[in-house]
Amino acid sequence: MSVTRPWLKSPEWERLADNTKKTWRTHVDRIEEKWGNVPVGVWNDPRMKAKVIQWRNARKDMPRTADIGVRVLATLLRWANLCGHDIAINVAADIPQLYRGGNRQEIIWLPEDIDRFLVTASVEGKPWIGDGLRLASMTGLRLADLVTLTFDHVSADAINKVALKASRGKRRRAIIPMTSQLAALLEELRGRHRVEGVNTVLVNSYGRPWTESGFGGSFNGIRDLAGIVHVDEDGVAKSKHLHDVRGTFCTMLLIECELTDEEAADIMAWSRDRVRGIRKVYVDESRSLMALAARVGAKQKAKQDAQ
Repeated sequence: MSVTRPWLKSPEWERLADNTKKTWRTHVDRIEEKWGNVPVGVWNDPRMKAKVIQWRNARKDMPRTADIGVRVLATLLRWANLCGHDIAINVAADIPQLYRGGNRQEIIWLPEDIDRFLVTASVEGKPWIGDGLRLASMTGLRLADLVTLTFDHVSADAINKVALKASRGKRRRAIIPMTSQLAALLEELRGRHRVEGVNTVLVNSYGRPWTESGFGGSFNGIRDLAGIVHVDEDGVAKSKHLHDVRGTFCTMLLIECELTDEEAADIMAWSRDRVRGIRKVYVDESRSLMALAARVGAKQKAKQDAQ
């Protein structure tokens, strides 16, 4: 597919985060290996969609990898069309995903998950990995922004940082309210051993900044040792991700900060529908159960008093 290499020099490619480039470059290579000698005009044949699906299905044992490959191919075809190549349709668009865990909107880290992770990190002699989890739960920052957050981004009222990852083609500015818990954590993290000149909030055991892959791998290791999983409605267990901690931060905004769905959505850069789903599952149902328990307790006490 002759359009793959020019894509790597395009402005669209340059706007991708470094971690995304690393992942996508592998898939671009696979696409070129599979279809590099195919004339561009072949992509106008609707029958190519079936061939793309066959390519996806051949890697069904790695569903996430297969899905990403299709997404990268669809992006390349869209880019080729915009650049004037004779491609009238996008046969890789609107192909269903194989990966069942792709929709994680209602997965969050519960307080007991966080406690178990922190205990495991401490037992393993790696408490600095727990620092990252606590910071994520109080800020909702993605991995790339967690490891690059510096004390220069911190003011008395908020954390103010331009996100490294683009959302809908734009890099949004994260403005995170300074709660008393967050202020206390930041003050604690200022006291961590760090090499002179290192100003990142999170540091590794050597007092140096984390890399994304370094922290992500260490985090996943502690998570697996602690057995932090989400069990879906079909009884299927899947590991909770660091990214799922963003949902925990969202519940904090709704419960402790008492924000509206719209206000929380603005901070999270999420849709109001997604925030509404978090509220329904983890806020409203929890409050309803607590109210029900209180009523049952009150009735039992009334019966005891009447005897």
